[in-house]
Amino acid sequence: MVGPLLFVLVPLLAAAPAAAQTATPPAAPGAAQPARPGPPPAPAVDPFPTPIEATADVIRVNYREFATIPDAGADPARMNLLVDEPGTRRLFVNTMQGMIYSVSYDGKTVTPYLDLNAMPFDVQVDSRGSERGFQSFAFHPQFAQRGTPGYGKFYTHTDTSRMPATVDFKPKGDTRTHDTVLLEWTAKDASAARYDGGTPREMFRMAHPYANHNGGQIAFNPLAKPGTPEFGLLYVGVADGGSGGDPQNHSQDLASAFGKIFRIDPLGKNSPNGKYGIPADNPWAKDGKDDTLGEIYAYGVRNPQRFTWDSQTRTMYVADIGQNIVEEVSPVTLGANLGWNVWEGSYRYANRSISLENPRSAPGLTWPVAEYDHRDPLLGRVAVTGVLVYRGNAVPPLRNLLIFGDNPSGEIFYLHADKLPNGGQSAIRRVLFNDKGEAKTLLQLIRDKNASQGKAAAPRADLRFGTGPDDRLFVLNKRDGTIRELVNR
Repeated sequence: MVGPLLFVLVPLLAAAPAAAQTATPPAAPGAAQPARPGPPPAPAVDPFPTPIEATADVIRVNYREFATIPDAGADPARMNLLVDEPGTRRLFVNTMQGMIYSVSYDGKTVTPYLDLNAMPFDVQVDSRGSERGFQSFAFHPQFAQRGTPGYGKFYTHTDTSRMPATVDFKPKGDTRTHDTVLLEWTAKDASAARYDGGTPREMFRMAHPYANHNGGQIAFNPLAKPGTPEFGLLYVGVADGGSGGDPQNHSQDLASAFGKIFRIDPLGKNSPNGKYGIPADNPWAKDGKDDTLGEIYAYGVRNPQRFTWDSQTRTMYVADIGQNIVEEVSPVTLGANLGWNVWEGSYRYANRSISLENPRSAPGLTWPVAEYDHRDPLLGRVAVTGVLVYRGNAVPPLRNLLIFGDNPSGEIFYLHADKLPNGGQSAIRRVLFNDKGEAKTLLQLIRDKNASQGKAAAPRADLRFGTGPDDRLFVLNKRDGTIRELVNR
């Protein structure tokens, strides 16, 4: 199913009312509901009373259904990440249930690459509820280069129900619902159709106090060149541990692993447990203090599920899911403090709400380039996702845009990457899919697909982005098993 042959930048789009496009229906009577720890909804505070522009400057993109990932039993594959491994000329995608699939560049061949739950690996992925599961994976930049230290190596970040007595990082308090583990896998033959290596090496383990806000994305900086200090360093997003409001005040505590972005050397050995390295230029690596963690690159994040680098400016950005009111996209620099849980976006946070007085008034913090609120009429249930800066040519209308999405609603948004605002949502504009001349959100496409599959309409999109060779862009979701590619035709 592919839309018409042109992209259109639409000054005024005549479409169905936005709320009707993206509203989330109630669950079916008697349907099982995952536990949602945390406080009740916040008081009605609206920092951005002018809604996101729904019709002006909309970009409509063409797409094609690129590949299908098999269902996981009775459930659709909960796809969470798609990456390109250029050395072996394959795409890889994971599901939160515990699978990695390889996908050929033409999308015609989908092959199971690794099942984390299979014996003898037996990782025991904990994928209960909507937030736990196989969170992310990353291939070492030397994965396909024989004779190098990183040959055959890749890394997985997953929630697990296997909980031994020894952990590397603990939350405050005694509650422990599950663990999150960072594992190193080593393939014997990087080009093999299926993983042919042994059991993984555990690098570190975190005991989680709550079921939500778990491990986030892991990635190597793709702009780092061999021979430079940044090459081969792994970034690890770590959420604040869950519940609501960061009740243990983890994020601002430099002695706590939670609410941070780590940067480590997976091939090094100078960490406290001797299983990975801590780069010498990490902000707290050599401060001589026992109550700070050398692994920390940045802190003050709540739920940093996705981050990226701008290939032109080399700036790192993170999409950080908010508490009750503000979602944010923010730059990340060495030693940055993004403010949580003292600030939610540009506003001071307290008691499940925010104060609209004196925004951005704390010195030394890193503020969002864009943010939006939970009361916007375009959105139902809200959680920012993405993010990427597109500098390619394969999808011309998106060139030089910073693109992010709203996870549940399936909305995709853009900003001009070279003219970024200082927070707020006034500059945010929409990207919609061109489906036979009709502009649709991703959630609408998913529901159309569900109907053709004979399945109930998805209540939410669970949107993710992926990138491939030659500037290709992909959109994933957890509700219909379909990978969609944005195309210029």
